[in-house]
Amino acid sequence: MTTHLHATLAAVTARIEQRSLHTRQAYLDVLAKAKKPGPYRGGMGCANAAHAYAAMPANDKLVLRQERQPNVGIITAYNDMLSAHQPYEHYPEKIRVAARAAGATAQIAGGVPAMCDGVTQGEDGMELSLFSRDVIALATAVGLSHNVFDAALFLGVCDKIVPGLFMGALQFGHLPAVFVPAGPMTSGLSNDDKAKVRQQYAQGLVSREVLLEAEQAAYHSAGTCTFYGTANSNQMLMEIMGLHLPGSSFVNPGTPLREALTTDAVKRAVALSQEKDTGMGYQINAKVIVNGIVGLLATGGSTNHTLHIVAMARAAGLIVNWDDFSDLSACVPLLARVYPNGSADVNHFQAAGGMGYLIAQLLSVGLLHEDVHTIMGQGLYRYTVEPWLNHGQLDWREVPTLSADEAVLRPVTQPFSADGGLRLLQGNLGRAVVKVSAVKPEHRYVRAPAVVVTDQKQLAQLFKEGKLERDFVAVVRDQGPQANGMPELHRLTPILGLLQDKGFKVALVTDGRMSGASGKVPAAIHLSPESVNGGLIGKVQDGDMMALDCDTQTLSLEVSDAELATRTAPTPDLSGNQHGTGRDIFSLFRAHASLAEAGASPLLSQL
Repeated sequence: MTTHLHATLAAVTARIEQRSLHTRQAYLDVLAKAKKPGPYRGGMGCANAAHAYAAMPANDKLVLRQERQPNVGIITAYNDMLSAHQPYEHYPEKIRVAARAAGATAQIAGGVPAMCDGVTQGEDGMELSLFSRDVIALATAVGLSHNVFDAALFLGVCDKIVPGLFMGALQFGHLPAVFVPAGPMTSGLSNDDKAKVRQQYAQGLVSREVLLEAEQAAYHSAGTCTFYGTANSNQMLMEIMGLHLPGSSFVNPGTPLREALTTDAVKRAVALSQEKDTGMGYQINAKVIVNGIVGLLATGGSTNHTLHIVAMARAAGLIVNWDDFSDLSACVPLLARVYPNGSADVNHFQAAGGMGYLIAQLLSVGLLHEDVHTIMGQGLYRYTVEPWLNHGQLDWREVPTLSADEAVLRPVTQPFSADGGLRLLQGNLGRAVVKVSAVKPEHRYVRAPAVVVTDQKQLAQLFKEGKLERDFVAVVRDQGPQANGMPELHRLTPILGLLQDKGFKVALVTDGRMSGASGKVPAAIHLSPESVNGGLIGKVQDGDMMALDCDTQTLSLEVSDAELATRTAPTPDLSGNQHGTGRDIFSLFRAHASLAEAGASPLLSQL
């Protein structure tokens, strides 16, 4: 294993540390004030303590009253509407049993909301989705604010839930934190077949019943959806950042190995609570954040993390921007092909070697910081292993040196591509990101007239009317965090994909989000500044020539400055985005959201 860091990795890390000197120190100062030498419940007022333990079993009360043994707080995102979170229903009692076996106690500190983007795609509720991350961070802080816990376990998997838990946990960064996954559902209908049925439905070739049957065959049981979108990117991040047990991210629910990993996660939290300076806030530093970005790039992960990682880092006083993502992407090879970047799903990725193999490969060429602290102790080498049951007991073994399937997971010497496929686009429209790992080279340059809409449903209607049978750049504006909460525009995926398959040059430009599993159509997303902040996207008109070039990393509106100076951007009509489905009470979030490049967070916009 090499000890020489890649020069770009070292340079990006150094500049994050430099630009974060003051904010990071301010964060560490807060942690120092929050630390206590003994159990955090020690010395509480009698009435306070009685309230905290009133509902606990008698034996647990005895342990808690002694004020010696650790008490572990559980923040759970359980609900049984999210297939990924349904397995968490019975985790609390399992955790309590494991904590008692380790000489500790455990309590549910609080629950956080967990919405499913798969349910709300294209619906009004999606306009709450991004800000649910910040609500989760707030709810996490409320749960831990009772200050009776010595460590915390975080139960969450999906899109905004893990970033929100992460941000909230860092407000209590003096406490050790262990994130506990639930695992992906077993493989169902292949993602390629599912995508074909979606395109057929978009053309009117199959009925809604056929579409629903295909969707149910793909999303068929408890566990995380098996494609590589934001949910599974979250799991990859928690492991490569050292907050999961090694190899635990993609073990299926309900299996003996999954049960053993959950029990051991509790033991780790209890053990960490009795060690010095094992708080999550000390563990998460610039090196760990950079490792997370590298993992995202090497696996072709979710574009949503160009928002989330920025916000997660800022919660620890670390300032990250899209230049960091782009520079790292230029040197990090793509080692995995999981749908939509390939036909395999995360179960195939796990079987091919999984996270242990990936981490070992990246460490071997200095593309990860090895000298980081994890929940397993010092050194990322501890994550170059895989879990197994050795005579019924949890154990770890070295991962194989060869991938079991190089169509899914490759060695660093034979990558799928030399770069991570996530690129920063710049031009007179501003700054945006594009994911090209699933975009074929012949589709990476599009120069065509603009078709301007302010709602994805408008573009879908144009498609139904046969008005998009040509080359064009779809400009979907008024979709940023301050406009309507930045919903994903996932319903555009089958439409644009179908038109591209017909031979038309098509691309998307938006100040909103695409699916975290953005696919084969070039999409310049998260454009900053957004239209309601005076972004030039507000002045684009139908027919304006636009050029999106993924290779030169440019995004241009080919209209003269003199012409643009004469144009007045229309005032966005946001009346339809402000009322109903809970949107009224989220007006405070929209008004205070930061730019997309700053994480689109209303909580951290001051950094």
